[in-house]
Amino acid sequence: MRLALYQPDIPQNTGTILRMAACLDVPVDIIGPAGFDMSDRNLKRAGLDYLPYVNLTRHLSWDRFLAERSLEVTPASRLVLLSSRSATPHTQFSFRPDDTLLLGRESAGVPPEVHAKADAAVRIPIRPPLRSLNVAIAAAIVLGEALRQAGGYPD
Repeated sequence: MRLALYQPDIPQNTGTILRMAACLDVPVDIIGPAGFDMSDRNLKRAGLDYLPYVNLTRHLSWDRFLAERSLEVTPASRLVLLSSRSATPHTQFSFRPDDTLLLGRESAGVPPEVHAKADAAVRIPIRPPLRSLNVAIAAAIVLGEALRQAGGYPD
């Protein structure tokens, strides 16, 4: 299981996700360009003292992410997009241990060409007329269910 952050906008959300990933031993891909300074100093401030425990890979662009991902993952690995526009609730999706959960930008989600590359898309059911959750909260909810299904929680 992996998390991939597409062009994150808010360093505090990224830090929260990195901290969660460290605690749950889940690798993270950050796909640039980010909407903030991605220097180690700024990431350390956002991720507190958990950053050394994160298996973090930075990608300069979406195209680079796809190229590098194709070299690292198994052919069966799926890219699962978290999208408020998906018809499939995350609780009705069958996650697999080699899935990569893709999170969009806080301000804009992902563009159509990124959405088109996803193998699946899931949403978190929330009450109308509300639109979406904070990206770090959404990551925690879906990752928790995915790890539960796939038996991926650390011992």
